[in-house]
Amino acid sequence: MMATYQEFIQQNEDRDGIRFTWNVWPSSRLEATRMVVPLTGLYTPLKERPDLPPIQYDPVLCARSTCRAILNPFCQVDYRAKLWTCNFCFQRNQFPPQYRGISEQHQPAELIPQFSTIEYTLTRAPPMPLIYLIVLDTCMEEDDLQALKESLQMSLSLLPPNALIGLITFGRMVQVHELGCEGVSKCYVFRGTKDLTAKQIQEMLGIGKAQGQVEGQQQQPNNNQQPMNKFLQPVHKCDMNLTDLLGELQRDPWPVGQAKRPLRSAGVALSIAVGLLECTFPNAGSRIMLFLSGPCTQGPGMVVGDELKTPIRSHHDIEKDNAKFMRKAIKHYDNLANRAAQNGHTIDIYSCALDQTGLHEMKNCCNFTGGHMVMGDSFNTSLFKQTFQRVFSKDVKGEFKMAFGATLEIKTSRELKVSGIIGPCISLGVKSSSVSDTEIGIGGTCQWRFCSLYPNTTAALFFEVVNQHNAPIPQGGRGSIQFVTQYQHSSGQRRVRVTTLARNWADAATQIQHIAAGYDQEASAVAMARLAAYKSEHEEGADVLRWLDRMLIRLCQKFGEYNKEDPMSFKFAANFSLYPQFMFHLRRSQFLQVFNNSPDESAYYRHMLSREDPTQCLIMIQPILYAYSFNGTEPVLLDSSSILPDRILLMDTFFQILIFHGETIAAWRNQGYHEQEGHENFKQLLKAPVDDAQEILQNRFPMPRYIDCDQSSSQARFLLSRVNPSQTHNSMYAWGGEGGAPVLTDDVSLQVFMDHLKKLAVSSST
Repeated sequence: MMATYQEFIQQNEDRDGIRFTWNVWPSSRLEATRMVVPLTGLYTPLKERPDLPPIQYDPVLCARSTCRAILNPFCQVDYRAKLWTCNFCFQRNQFPPQYRGISEQHQPAELIPQFSTIEYTLTRAPPMPLIYLIVLDTCMEEDDLQALKESLQMSLSLLPPNALIGLITFGRMVQVHELGCEGVSKCYVFRGTKDLTAKQIQEMLGIGKAQGQVEGQQQQPNNNQQPMNKFLQPVHKCDMNLTDLLGELQRDPWPVGQAKRPLRSAGVALSIAVGLLECTFPNAGSRIMLFLSGPCTQGPGMVVGDELKTPIRSHHDIEKDNAKFMRKAIKHYDNLANRAAQNGHTIDIYSCALDQTGLHEMKNCCNFTGGHMVMGDSFNTSLFKQTFQRVFSKDVKGEFKMAFGATLEIKTSRELKVSGIIGPCISLGVKSSSVSDTEIGIGGTCQWRFCSLYPNTTAALFFEVVNQHNAPIPQGGRGSIQFVTQYQHSSGQRRVRVTTLARNWADAATQIQHIAAGYDQEASAVAMARLAAYKSEHEEGADVLRWLDRMLIRLCQKFGEYNKEDPMSFKFAANFSLYPQFMFHLRRSQFLQVFNNSPDESAYYRHMLSREDPTQCLIMIQPILYAYSFNGTEPVLLDSSSILPDRILLMDTFFQILIFHGETIAAWRNQGYHEQEGHENFKQLLKAPVDDAQEILQNRFPMPRYIDCDQSSSQARFLLSRVNPSQTHNSMYAWGGEGGAPVLTDDVSLQVFMDHLKKLAVSSST
C-alpha cells in the first residue's frame, strides 16, 4: 500500500483513467445501500497514455462462453502447466500455442501489473475512411455566412485526404449537393415540410446500388467496398470543387415577410443527412456536422412558428405545458438520434445565434451519438472559429484525437453488477450475469455504443453490490471489474482497450473506518452532480434539490463524528470535508437552477457535465478563483469576502473565463497609471491574469466565453452569482462590513447552509 489514498487515487486515474467514489468496497448489498453515495466509477476509456505498448496480436479470452473475460494481471497463472485461471468466473484456461515460451521471468505484457490497462490493435479489420457530412443553414446574416464558409474551407485542409465529404444546405428547401468533378454544380432539392424515410431518400438520390453496378470500378470481393456515390467524395478529389461551391453559396433566397422568421427546415435537412449515411455507410465512422443559426420553423422538427410575435418556449412555458411544438419536435429528433446511434454515426450541432435555436429539443442528437454541442452568439466570433479548429486537433503522431464506432463492455466478478451509465452513449441491450435489475441512467445492459470518443470523454458507471449479508466474502477477497472498449482509431485501425481492476472488500460492520478512508469526495461530487442533472430531465427541480439534501444529511449522519443533539460537536474527516461545499455550489449551479437560463442553455450545460473528465466537471460544479495583488497570486475561496478593491480576480467556471478588477485597481487603470514610468509593477499586475486566462483559453474545448469586467459593472453579475454570499445586503451591517463586497441575494451562505446541515445531521428526528 502506498503512503496515502490521495496518491493511490491519482495513480489509478493516471494509469487506468478510473476514479471510484469508494476505493474499498462494502461486502454486502445491505451495507452498500447504507453508504449513501452509490459505488460509481468515472471511466475515461481513451485517457492519453504515452507509455501504452502497441500490441499487434488479439487478446486471449476466457473459454467459458458466458464469461469471455480477457487475460489480465489479476489472473492466477500456472507457468509449468501453461494454464491460467479467470479472475471473474474461475474457469481454468489453456494458453494458446503462441504462449509456449512464457515463464515467471518472461511474461507477456498483459500479465504485467503496471499494464492493468492495455491496448490491442486488431490485425484483420480493414481500415475504413472517415466520413464528414456538412449540413449548413443558409438563413443567416451575410457576415455570419461568410465567416462560416471560411471556417469550413479552412477545415478541408485539416481532413485526411482519403476522408469522404458531403454537403447539404437548407433554408426553406433542402439541397443535397453533388460533388462530381465536372465543374457543373448540381443539387437535388427537397421540400422542407415533408419527412422522408431512408428508403425514399435512397430512391430519390439513386444511391446504394448493388456492387455490380458501380461503373468503372474493379470488382473486389470485399464486403467493405461501399458503392461510391456522387454525394460523398474523397477530399483529395473534390476539395477544389467544394471550396468553390462553398464560396458561391448565397443566403436563402426566399423572401422573409415583415415580423416573420425565415422558414428554416432543419428537421428535414437532418433527417435527409441521417438517411443518406444510413443507406450508404452503415456502421462506418462518420460525423454529421449541423451548423444552425436559428430555430427550425417549418416541417417535422419545428420548434417555433414563423411569427416573431410568438417567442420561442421558455422553462416557464414548459412547466405550464405551454410549449406547443416541443413534444412532437423532441420525438422527431430523438428518433433521428437513435437511428444515427444505431448506425454508429455522430451528430454535431454548432448553434450560433442570439436567441434559442432548439437545442433543448435536439439535445439527444448529440447526447446519444457523442457529438459536439457548441453554443455561441455568431459564427463570426473567435469563440466559434477557434472551437471549430480544435475539433480537428491532432496528437503527437499527427492523428486525430477522435475515435469512432466504439462499444464499451463491462464484466464484473459475481458479487457485483452494473446498474447503468450516464454518458454520451446508447444501450446495446445485451444481457449478462453482470447486469443489475436496478437501473440508474442507461441500464439493463452490459454493453453501450459510443459513436464518438475523445481523450476526455468520461462515463459514470453505477455498480450494485449483490453479495448477501449472510454470505461473507473470505478475508483478503477482491472484487474485479473489466472494461473492454473496442473502437475505430482515426487511422482506420480497429483497436481494443482493456482496463481490469480489483479492489478490496471490507465488512462495514467491523471495518467501516477502512471503507471511509478510501472515500473519494471529488469523484462523489461528480457522480452525484451527473445523477442530479439526469434526474432534472425527468423530475421537478424542487424534488431533485430535496433528494440531494437528503443524501447529504444521510452521509453526514453515517460518516460524521458528533454527539447526539449537539451541532457544535460535528466533525468530518478530511476526505469528506469538501463534499458539503461541492453540494452547496451544485445546488446553486446552472445544472439544477433554471432561473435566468433558457431551456437551450440548460440542455447545453447538462450535456457538458455528462461527458467531461472529473477535473473539468469539478470546475463546472465549483468554479476556481485566483486573486492577483501586489503580494503575488494565490487561489482564494469562491466567496464574496475574496472581492477586495485592490485585487484582480480570475474566475474559471469552465464555460466562462472572467477577469474582475477591484474598484481601486479599476480606478488606477482608468487614470492610466500603468502607462507611466515607475508603475511597471502595476502594469505587470494587470497583465498577469490576462496571460493566465490566455493559457486556459488555448487548451479548453469548447472555447470558453471570455469576460473582462470591473467591480460594480453590469458584467460583474457573472462573478457575484457564483460566489458564496457570506455577506449580503441583509447581513453586512451585522458583521460590521469586514472587507469583501456584499452580494444582493436572498440565497443562504455556505456558513448558514453548514450550520443547518449540522443541526439536521445530529438530530434524532431526521
